[in-house]
Amino acid sequence: MGRWEGPRDLLLSTGPDWDRRIFRLQVLAEAGARLRFADTWAKAEPRSPHALALLGNVQALRAMIAGRDAGWALMKDAWATCRATLDVWPQDVAPLVVLLALLRTHAPDRNTLGSVWEEIKQRDPWNREAHHEIVTYLFPGCHGAQGEAMWWAEEQASMAPRGLPIAVLPLVVLAESHRSRQERDWKAYGLTIHPWVECPQIDHALERWWRYRAPLPHACFADDANYLAHALSFANRHHEALEIFDAIGPYATHAPWSYCGQARELFLRHRAWAYSPQRRRHH
Repeated sequence: MGRWEGPRDLLLSTGPDWDRRIFRLQVLAEAGARLRFADTWAKAEPRSPHALALLGNVQALRAMIAGRDAGWALMKDAWATCRATLDVWPQDVAPLVVLLALLRTHAPDRNTLGSVWEEIKQRDPWNREAHHEIVTYLFPGCHGAQGEAMWWAEEQASMAPRGLPIAVLPLVVLAESHRSRQERDWKAYGLTIHPWVECPQIDHALERWWRYRAPLPHACFADDANYLAHALSFANRHHEALEIFDAIGPYATHAPWSYCGQARELFLRHRAWAYSPQRRRHH
């Protein structure tokens, strides 16, 4: 038995839970990008959709680490492996999400992006990770026009069924816009009001996702909950942020807190304010 026994059992047990499958593949790929066990496993079991899916993730991560020019050959290998995975398991969404990432980092092409997106929608139309890949592609600093990412995020958030974290997408775009504007011209931007003041996207995330969320948290729950807690905190709505901080527990994420200062310090400060009885009495 090879070193891939653990990953194989994990992915087998995940089954067609695409949300957790994608998350677990990404975690395994980060662990295996500089090792060879994914390559060895795929050679030993060339018809295993799990071995191929992991290898595709690993190859894509290696391509991203190498950079656009140096990683071009690696990108083509990853693309071919993802397509081979779909030949073995056509319903799998995970390889298509990798293709979106490769299009963003190495081969931006709107027609191909649209084609891959259609393939995803046929399989899992509200896949969280796929939506985040598209919105990242549309950031002005990536391949989108000014305002395009927010337009797309709000459109998707308005159409998504209640209880899905797609409703958080506009908050992700707001945070990224804040970060990029600070980087571009922090002196001038520092004099303006930050985007979480009178922010309707916060209420949409509360009403469309948080109030109706599933009892079992999705794989990237901590990421989405941190975006919501961050937005509520910077909108000075700490009394409403309390239950989100409760659900987050110790699982603070670097983004978006780091976009506004020292991530750990900001998270702890705003969490303390949310738990402050004096602040709660004032609301």
